[in-house]
Amino acid sequence: MDNIMEYKGYYAKIKYSSEDGCFCGRVEGLRNSLISFEGETVEELKKDFEDAIDCYLEDCKANNEEPERQYKGSFNIRIEPELHVEAVRFANLFNMSLNQFVAKAIRDEIETCEKSRN
Repeated sequence: MDNIMEYKGYYAKIKYSSEDGCFCGRVEGLRNSLISFEGETVEELKKDFEDAIDCYLEDCKANNEEPERQYKGSFNIRIEPELHVEAVRFANLFNMSLNQFVAKAIRDEIETCEKSRN
């Protein structure tokens, strides 16, 4: 993925700040924690990202706290009622729960997107 970094299961979105003349990033999807980092080069950015994650995990361990995870596997989605009805209908046709049907649809779309990127 472009502009995304991963380390130890944490994903961060990267931006370039022309005002500051550096790359900066932030781990997205955390509710109670802020993990940000920066660097003037890609190497500095990567090192600061890894150091920030390592520091966060060490702090959690020292405080006997469970590290926060970005994504827990559940999310709310708002769609048109008609689409909701169709999704339930098709899920039932294929003996699937709505959750299974939506997960399959997302997997299929990710696979399609991956193929089109290559």
